Amino acid sequence: MPPPPLTLYVHLPWCVAKCPYCDFNSYAAGESAPRERYLDALIHDISNEATRAGGRQLIAVYLGGGTPSLFRAEEIGRLLDGVAQNFSLTSDVEITMEANPGTVECGDPAGYRSAGVNRLSIGAQSFSQEALKILGRIHSVDDIKRSVDEARAAGFDNINIDVMYGLPNQDVTLALTDVEAALAFEPQHFSWYQLTLEQNTVFHARPPEGMPNNDQSFAIQHAGQELIAERGYEQYEVSAFSKPGLRSRHNVNYWTFGDYLAVGAGAHGKVTAGDGVRRYAKPANPNSYMQAIESGSPQTLAPPIETSELMFEFMLNALRLTGGFDEGLFEARTGVARNRLAEAAAASLKRGLIERDVAGWWAPTALGQRFLNDLQAEFLP
Repeated sequence: MPPPPLTLYVHLPWCVAKCPYCDFNSYAAGESAPRERYLDALIHDISNEATRAGGRQLIAVYLGGGTPSLFRAEEIGRLLDGVAQNFSLTSDVEITMEANPGTVECGDPAGYRSAGVNRLSIGAQSFSQEALKILGRIHSVDDIKRSVDEARAAGFDNINIDVMYGLPNQDVTLALTDVEAALAFEPQHFSWYQLTLEQNTVFHARPPEGMPNNDQSFAIQHAGQELIAERGYEQYEVSAFSKPGLRSRHNVNYWTFGDYLAVGAGAHGKVTAGDGVRRYAKPANPNSYMQAIESGSPQTLAPPIETSELMFEFMLNALRLTGGFDEGLFEARTGVARNRLAEAAAASLKRGLIERDVAGWWAPTALGQRFLNDLQAEFLP
């Protein structure tokens, strides 16, 4: 199989506080985080990961967390210098960093821009002070505006804003108020996703009162999608909207079953080699991760993914793309013959969850998008 595009994910795991809905690999630490030691480990890890690239260029780098903006601009600069010294980058490489609003969490946008970050993702989550409090966020609505203004003043012309819907006591009107407030900033990209009660979170153990039911959440989703489209954004994935030509390259690569390298505590990677597609992961606990890197512990790849699993994994991601995918891409990224896809999709076609045109382009229908979990489950081995 020809190798697919390649991106790099770097995980910075610390936050000021752990939000009650968050199931990401993050830890409350703030200023007490061992940043220098962790950066040393990251840079060593980056040099190790460069061998997996096989000479391929990186089309995107994504700094996620946690709250990456807790790291100082000079620390982010050191990290990105390590990336540039170990990898070949495309001339227009997309370098995204997540940042939270607020004096403590937003850091130094101008410094990050000078360090090489060219895309900022701001975690607003809501423009209701009451909702922010329920969600455990420590920033204010005013902090959001200040963060966007500072990012623009620093020269960022590619900004994403994250907002949730399906919040406690939220109806269509309140949800659309959040959407309007976010789009008033005219961000290049907008992530609008539903609050879910994930396992191993405070909200899962103690669900907040007033959560919208499925019908209410669908009504919010439908109304929001219409409003976002009216504002000139194209929906290209379940929760992702962008101005034309400004889709997130890192995320699109993920959803189209591209390759991505993993650096940092709990980071997951996927690589395509001569013997197939393999996955790997770094130790989740930051201390365990740093110890493993410092001791030179070998980082082994999992066995190649079985053919039956490859189809499911591809569809699990690609079906999130509202515009669908070409079956030639399926064959190229998995090595599985395209006729196997038609066989596996027969039931979904009959149920009206998915459609295929004569040229071999597959896409979930409106019904399939609403019941996406059911559609994805059709491809389980």
